[in-house]
Amino acid sequence: MNNALSDTYDDRVIIPDAQMNLFGLEPKDIIARQPAMPGVFFDAPDIELDYDIAVVCMSGGKDSLAALKYLLDRGFPASRIELWHHLVDGQEAAESFMDWPFIDDYCVKLAESLNMPLYFSWLKHGFKGEMLKHNSRSHSHMVGTPDGIVELTREAAKEATRRKFPQQAASLQTRWCSSALKIDVGRRAVTCQERFIDKKVLFVTGERREESSNRAKYNQLEPHSTDTVRKSAKPLKPRHVDAWRPVLHLSEEEVWQMLCDWRINPPVPYRLGWGRSSCQTCIFNGDRIWATIAHYWPERAQAISQYEEEFGTAISRNGKTVIERAAMAEPLDIDDELALRQASRNEYELPIFVPENQPWILPAGAYSGLSAGAS
Repeated sequence: MNNALSDTYDDRVIIPDAQMNLFGLEPKDIIARQPAMPGVFFDAPDIELDYDIAVVCMSGGKDSLAALKYLLDRGFPASRIELWHHLVDGQEAAESFMDWPFIDDYCVKLAESLNMPLYFSWLKHGFKGEMLKHNSRSHSHMVGTPDGIVELTREAAKEATRRKFPQQAASLQTRWCSSALKIDVGRRAVTCQERFIDKKVLFVTGERREESSNRAKYNQLEPHSTDTVRKSAKPLKPRHVDAWRPVLHLSEEEVWQMLCDWRINPPVPYRLGWGRSSCQTCIFNGDRIWATIAHYWPERAQAISQYEEEFGTAISRNGKTVIERAAMAEPLDIDDELALRQASRNEYELPIFVPENQPWILPAGAYSGLSAGAS
């Protein structure tokens, strides 16, 4: 160990341990060390789970599934967990534009198999509606609640024009799909519901530091943007809401092992060879993924390319349309016929869990490194 690493280890581990011993404490008694500010912890793999409700943002990918299992493995009652899924394409569209056709029903079937409530939320008219905005306000937020769907209008929003795809960037103003279709909707889903007042809520998401240099900087535990009890001494609507990323510190290998132990069927995109499970036509897709989409689902690639040409702006920073990028690579050779058939269907028809008489099989996309999702 070099001197710099040795000093860091002393500062973060040896000295804090020695200080705990003075008070008769063990390292296991401490949630996390050296918070940058109250309630903020860069590393917090294990926390005190004294929450009334845990909201798990369920994308349907391996990391959100692992985040849910991580919570269950630490003894949090399943009866106090609810799954939230953001509908990228909205619920008004007749067919999928960006996301996988089956993903919404997959989340329904998953929630049913786990006997957990599932709530959909979305930006009205979805991705395409926001992308085509022209001198107009953004559409309403639609929020699923135990009492039904609530429509939250946005009269205070300024008129604006997009007329382009989100661009690959860390900035959520440039990569507006994450903010407009997920983060903002999730925030209002919390603030519009009186049932969270005077409650302690854990807001769980599945980011991992290994995924990107940007996510490597994330805090593992911090107050959520909807928290009010740490923003005001006497909040009108007191809500204690913590954002926790339980699998932030895990490797891809550890995540796959968790899914194997749980015997949950690997999500379809990984079975097809995708390295990440995001939208099917995610703006972060690499050339080979676009080649695969153009080969197996040409109508999906063509729909994207037509809008690129109409806007005069491609998804790619290099200016090439997805059709041009697809021509630059060889498509994946997909031999999982069940997954391939499922990929084009709206209703999810495969088993959620691997039957006991069948082996759990690592999917083709595991460790592939193919660019196929947001980073």
